[in-house]
Amino acid sequence: MAFLLVSAYLLLTHARGAPAENGALLETLKSQVGLFSNTSEHYSAQVRPPGTSRQIPQTIIIGVRKGGTRALLEMLDIHPNIVVAATEVHFFDWDENYVKGIDWYRNLMPFSYGNQITIEKTPGYFTSPQAPGRIHDMNSSIKLLLILRDPTERVISDYTQVYYNRVESHKPVQLFEDIVIKNGVLNTKYKAIQRSLYDVHMEKWLKHFSLDQIHIVDGNTLIKDPLPELQKVERFLNLPSRIMSSNFYFNQTKGFYCIRSDGRERCLHESKGRPHPLVNSTVLEQLYSYFREHNAKFYRMVNHSFDWH
Repeated sequence: MAFLLVSAYLLLTHARGAPAENGALLETLKSQVGLFSNTSEHYSAQVRPPGTSRQIPQTIIIGVRKGGTRALLEMLDIHPNIVVAATEVHFFDWDENYVKGIDWYRNLMPFSYGNQITIEKTPGYFTSPQAPGRIHDMNSSIKLLLILRDPTERVISDYTQVYYNRVESHKPVQLFEDIVIKNGVLNTKYKAIQRSLYDVHMEKWLKHFSLDQIHIVDGNTLIKDPLPELQKVERFLNLPSRIMSSNFYFNQTKGFYCIRSDGRERCLHESKGRPHPLVNSTVLEQLYSYFREHNAKFYRMVNHSFDWH
């Protein structure tokens, strides 16, 4: 793989294109041949550290979209026995990727030592009809992490991300209420609402995996007080306790916790934690009411209650 990348790059350096264009092409080539830097150990994309190899993930963060998957992955990356995939792979939910095969998937993973767990996260897995069976076919004993938050908050966060993406792309936008309410009633076909029906999606996962293989992280709690939730994950993964309170500090400007490790401080990307729109109270109540029964069913499924509306 590295040989292919170097050869391609040499051709690029002799091309007439601008340096910036060559750089963009090089990044594309990196992704196509599956060479990604290991964010945990800061490995060069072209260098395989002695004693390491690329492993199929032993743990996958399966979702949920806008539930806090990026925060969870970044925080777990603190642990010396964890290495994380740099990008969302979408192997099990996108047919065009799944047909490329397991070796393609493995080549997108970071280099790891024998005592390290490889983790990838793709939020789309949780709501994908195909993902549970495909992951089970790969490894029926795998451990899964699912991070959830109040379903109404998740819907609003989902809308907020799409809203800002459209604004930045100079595309027309709609008010939240105009999307969620159609002809005076709740638009339950809205994809963001469908993604928040946790009981519907969980039912599909429990057909393939036992409940003790799926650890649910409380996304609302993770943002307010990260350490207890991360310690639960350490225990679930049978890892030594290495994540400490000193690894986090509250950023007053951003309004959430940032990470301190390896002598560096870092916060999540500026696209995370964007302010939500103010939503009409009547619309909020309609959402709360709609999710109430689904939430109760979900609580029974997982034998655990959450502080959701």
